[in-house]
Amino acid sequence: METLSGLIDLVRAFFRRSALLFKILGVLVLALLLQIPVAFIDGLLRERTHRRDAAVREITDTWGRAQQIAGPVLVVPYRTRVSEIRERLVNGRLVQTTEERLVEKNAVFLPESLAVTGDIAPAIRRRGIYEAVVYTTRLQLSGRFDPPDLKSLNLAADDLLWDRAWIAFGLSDLRGAQSALALDWNGVAIPFEPGSRDPLLPSGLHAPLPPLAAGVAPGAFTLDLVLNGSGRLDFIPLARQTDVKLSSDWADPGFSGAFLPAARDIGPDGFDAVWSVPYYAHEYGRHWSADIGRPSSDALGRSAFGVELVRPVDAYRTVERSSKYALLFIALIFTAFFLFEVLAALRLSALHYLLVGAALVLFYLALLALSEVIAFDLAYLAAALASSLLVTGYSASILRGGRRSLIIAAALALIYGTLWVILQLQDYSLLAGTAVLFAVLAMVMFTTRNLDWNRHSS
Repeated sequence: METLSGLIDLVRAFFRRSALLFKILGVLVLALLLQIPVAFIDGLLRERTHRRDAAVREITDTWGRAQQIAGPVLVVPYRTRVSEIRERLVNGRLVQTTEERLVEKNAVFLPESLAVTGDIAPAIRRRGIYEAVVYTTRLQLSGRFDPPDLKSLNLAADDLLWDRAWIAFGLSDLRGAQSALALDWNGVAIPFEPGSRDPLLPSGLHAPLPPLAAGVAPGAFTLDLVLNGSGRLDFIPLARQTDVKLSSDWADPGFSGAFLPAARDIGPDGFDAVWSVPYYAHEYGRHWSADIGRPSSDALGRSAFGVELVRPVDAYRTVERSSKYALLFIALIFTAFFLFEVLAALRLSALHYLLVGAALVLFYLALLALSEVIAFDLAYLAAALASSLLVTGYSASILRGGRRSLIIAAALALIYGTLWVILQLQDYSLLAGTAVLFAVLAMVMFTTRNLDWNRHSS
């Protein structure tokens, strides 16, 4: 019995000496357990994001999707002879013969110049609580075709069927066209018909041209275009020299693609942008045939450039970014409560920590719910106030002092203010977050520099 009693005393002494260590481990475990409801909120966030995306697709499917414009280009059929090897049985033996036949292919000639000017009128369309950025753009396209260079394509003028030439024009979403389109060709209006009749422009229009004389410059063209679209407006520079000038009253444009504007002017009233793209800046030449110089559709896509109507704040993306700091901020508040335990000789239970952590987690749920119906700035302020008041009011009771609860309130204000700054910085959020961690660690080290941890653990 004496041996057993001594063993029990040793165990009790070990737990008394290690009480502080077990307390720290317990607080860490609670902070980690609170990541489970944070993960559920992340799952809810993904669900709401998918629902938003579905609502946006419904809006853009009926209004018009992101538009990509390619062309116009001149397509001229030509005849060429091809050799084919055929096998046939002659007197019981398999004999190979070479036969020639006449086939028809297409040659594509890009315009010498293409100038595009237009304005983009943005609008917000809603489906329930969800919004989509759409636009109506009015574009004027003008340019000219010079006499084509046939030698580089190994073609003769007589090979081309000039009387069957057409203009192909690529347009990614034909449903966005607001009226019947017609090409002004040397002063003659030619209506467009559905389909580009060229595999490199899978979605588009074509305009059959009047018979052209072989070797004569095809001429000049103009085209007025009114389009509905959403999100983006892109151009593929299919000309020797492509110049695009756009203006809009949207104050947050995003310029992207293979070429950035040569000049831009962005202000609170909108933007003006000018692109100037020479043909040698992209991967394909001024003309091609079915056999020579034909680019891939990927090469055309890589040369696209344009503008996106960016939403200033994507609430779902910002909520997702903020939730990544949940463990850090829970740990910071738990550290503050733990220091009060040690420095003020208080005893807090696991339930106290758990309830405080739950109030901190509810901030992210409130932020998600509120940001769907009001501006994100107001949603953030309301969610932070709700969480802070809940924790501060509870702290006034469990910490046994109004002054201590005010310290917690100040810590919460600092935490939520810091998170707000980090969310606004975006590119420098990692740097700002690292600086905050160093500052917090320095504060904890300074506060506990004279603390006798051995005395508190015994």
